[in-house]
Amino acid sequence: MSTVDLPLQNLLGYLQKLAEQSLSLWDVPEDAVVRLINISENTTYLVEASQGYKAILRIHRKNYHSLRAIESELAWLEALGREKVIRTPDYYLGRNSCAIQFGKTDALIDGRFMVLFHFVDGNAPDESLDMTYGFHALGAIAARCHDHAISWAKPTYFERLTWDAEAVFGPAATWGNWRDAPLVDRDIAKVLEEVEKTVCARLEAFGKASERFNLIHADMRLANLLVGQEGTRLIDFDDCGHGWFLYDFAASISFIEDDPRIPAFKDAWVRGYRSIRDLNAEDEAEIETFIMLRRMALLAWIGSHIEAPEAQKLAPEFASVTAKIGKLYLEQCKMLTGN
Repeated sequence: MSTVDLPLQNLLGYLQKLAEQSLSLWDVPEDAVVRLINISENTTYLVEASQGYKAILRIHRKNYHSLRAIESELAWLEALGREKVIRTPDYYLGRNSCAIQFGKTDALIDGRFMVLFHFVDGNAPDESLDMTYGFHALGAIAARCHDHAISWAKPTYFERLTWDAEAVFGPAATWGNWRDAPLVDRDIAKVLEEVEKTVCARLEAFGKASERFNLIHADMRLANLLVGQEGTRLIDFDDCGHGWFLYDFAASISFIEDDPRIPAFKDAWVRGYRSIRDLNAEDEAEIETFIMLRRMALLAWIGSHIEAPEAQKLAPEFASVTAKIGKLYLEQCKMLTGN
């Protein structure tokens, strides 16, 4: 049985052992211990030791990012911080002076890439309170990153995922086929087939000019925004890649696209964005298309990552709610086109 087919608890046991054995690759205190804190594309661990030492260990999912792609992520992180665009998390070099380490165990003979990040002290905005301030901040941060992406001379080796219609709907979709997600029945599929067709047509018309389509964070949620005594930092660039700038707003409302507060969040994000960078009315009017693109991508993600606790929690209603959102989107498009 390959590690891909392993039950989650078995795989996590092997990854825990890999995390513990791999600490020696960095200059960390001898009494350091690791504790799992997140499971998504990757597994993430808090590393703690005496005298207040803390770090974040990320073990990469097998076959998700190449070594060159991870190097490219770290290059953008470093550039954003060095050029004082935004505050980003720093990372540690290993004992071999490399940022990216590779480790394996007897059970994980195929091995995994790993990065050890500095611990970022702070808290994500409280989502039980008024979140409009947080979305205003996200909009401004996104605009700064987008301006930088346009002007930044990327390294010659630069390689990242692309988040476009082909990546979501194509035969080799990054997160799989949305039709394979749990509870996508015939009625839901009929609605979403029309949604896919409409989204693709509108994106084709929207185009990929560099002022609209470039390097993006692609997962800029409030959960990835930490506010502490040293200021506000954006974390988790693991999904950064080439995509439409407005996809960053769509990603900011991942999994809550049906929340009645979304119009207020969108207004706050747009105001924050425009405080840094221009956003014309034509682009703003297309935001709903990117929300729908992201929602369809997440539906596929749930189907291909059903072993993850978050996917299992969301699965029972995600397809039906996606169809509900999709119907509203199609009605809005018909109003815009007059058909």
